[in-house]
Amino acid sequence: MERTFIAVKPDGVQRGLCGEIIKRFEQRGFRLVAAKFLQASEDHMKKHYLDLKDKPFYNGLCKYMSTGPILAMVWEGQNIVKLGRVMLGETNPADSKPGSIRGDLCIDIGRNIIHGSDTLENAKAEIDLWFKAEELVSYTPCAQPWLYE
Repeated sequence: MERTFIAVKPDGVQRGLCGEIIKRFEQRGFRLVAAKFLQASEDHMKKHYLDLKDKPFYNGLCKYMSTGPILAMVWEGQNIVKLGRVMLGETNPADSKPGSIRGDLCIDIGRNIIHGSDTLENAKAEIDLWFKAEELVSYTPCAQPWLYE
């Protein structure tokens, strides 16, 4: 099973969307294996978004992401990195399809409520940045035989 890092950004937390986002991942059949609610420092966010350091919005994004609480999560499931990105929708909510999280719940690219890993390699790096190995829970949900052949 793959793992991915998903974070509800400060705008999603402030709008009370954590439950809705968790619900969508659970209903899809993915398994939550770690979660923490915290306010990250700007330095932590600079490490998280290091791959964007040459973009003109990098400093503003890191500063914004440290302005309020974040719900950081690790989700597990078959093909979850790819399917998680489909569930999130496009970075710009205006380009997102109805039914996606951003397509249903966002308007502006600068307030797109959620982050999700874009590759398996980035998922591992992001999970390692946000969680210690002992914070990840391993279990088999009773619904697993109804999700996977």
